[in-house]
Amino acid sequence: MKIYIKDSFVTDNSKECEKGCFFVRTHTNSKFIDSAIANGAKVISLSECKEILGIDKNIKIIGVTGTNGKTTTAAAIYSILLDLGYKCGLCGTRGAFVNDKRIDEKALTTSEILRTINYLKVASEEKCEFFVMEVSSHAIDQNRIESLDFAMKIFTNLTQDHLDYHHTFEEYARVKSSFFDDDTLKLINIDDGNLKFNAKNALTYSLKKHENFTPIAYGLKNGINAIIKTPKGELEISSNLQGEFNLYNLIAAIGCVMSLTDKSCNEISRAVSNFGGVEGRMEVVSDNPLVIVDFAHTPDGIEKVLNALCHYEIVAIFGAGGDRDNTKRPKMGAMVQRFAKLAIVTSDNPRSEEPIEIIKQICAGMKMNDSVICEPDRKKAIKIGLESLKGGQILVILGKGDESYQEIKGIKYPFSDKDVVLQTLSR
Repeated sequence: MKIYIKDSFVTDNSKECEKGCFFVRTHTNSKFIDSAIANGAKVISLSECKEILGIDKNIKIIGVTGTNGKTTTAAAIYSILLDLGYKCGLCGTRGAFVNDKRIDEKALTTSEILRTINYLKVASEEKCEFFVMEVSSHAIDQNRIESLDFAMKIFTNLTQDHLDYHHTFEEYARVKSSFFDDDTLKLINIDDGNLKFNAKNALTYSLKKHENFTPIAYGLKNGINAIIKTPKGELEISSNLQGEFNLYNLIAAIGCVMSLTDKSCNEISRAVSNFGGVEGRMEVVSDNPLVIVDFAHTPDGIEKVLNALCHYEIVAIFGAGGDRDNTKRPKMGAMVQRFAKLAIVTSDNPRSEEPIEIIKQICAGMKMNDSVICEPDRKKAIKIGLESLKGGQILVILGKGDESYQEIKGIKYPFSDKDVVLQTLSR
């Protein structure tokens, strides 16, 4: 990409280089330095790049990583900080934002480092004091966060995912753990148990143990209500978010904001109550009938969502992404069947794979009977789900959240679970 400055520009792509431009050397493009020089570029380091672009060294960067909860936790921190009067940026699965304005569309969870630096450039121009970012295991492994100085690193949880890339859970855990092996201030979900971390400057949160941030009491009916013990005293939570997993997310956000600001428990409590959640994460898209859309696409993520809704009789629609870890597919099927009265197995983003083959692998973990319907066409599956609802039942559509496309054979076709639901109900 190019970042323009005065009469020149900075790029990380040697093919874009021309006389007088700057080629920023990164972990992933070092082998193209000679080509960049041949095209007339001046090679600079990432630190030189940040200086040229005027990146404010005082911006506190907050990195959130974990299998599940990254997006909601990062969004909650961003929302709370803005509510408290701070200027703040955010980047991750949903795109990039600065002070409540979108500056980039959805892309990778963690972008290439020059794109992230460009976000920090905008944040610097807008006088941001904080910048919150989701950090993926791929980005850690590929060093796409090089040169970033984090003010705090947050760990949400670690469950099976991305084994198509990491191959083993042990390697996945090792990569995640490597993010926490320095002296940076950390906030760790100690209930998880799968992370190794440097204990220096580590704060912990838990629902099960007496840690730095932990509930004294909580209730999960009709939202989240809790009293949280913190180093600054007790803090009350009243939130419309659903489920124990969102209580974890909110405690992580509270721990982060309390650790990096001088705001009181009461001020933070009021800001937490104003956070309405994230589009596509436990999002109610219809009240009558009750239809909920969620991004959950791992066995653990599915369990957390459906368990939070287990006081309802559930009809669930789900699939699994193609060209990704296929060992989780039967586990996803088994998990849905454990909670759902009716499970409708359909297509997610099949990518290069055949949807019916993915469905077969999901069904291998299920008892095939009248409680399972297979329909590869996701639009038809949603229609079947809506038509099957009986009194008191709810429809939960899993896997794609707020995605606006379905990827099939290299093409991204427009598709939104929410839109399909609303269109079907309006007929």
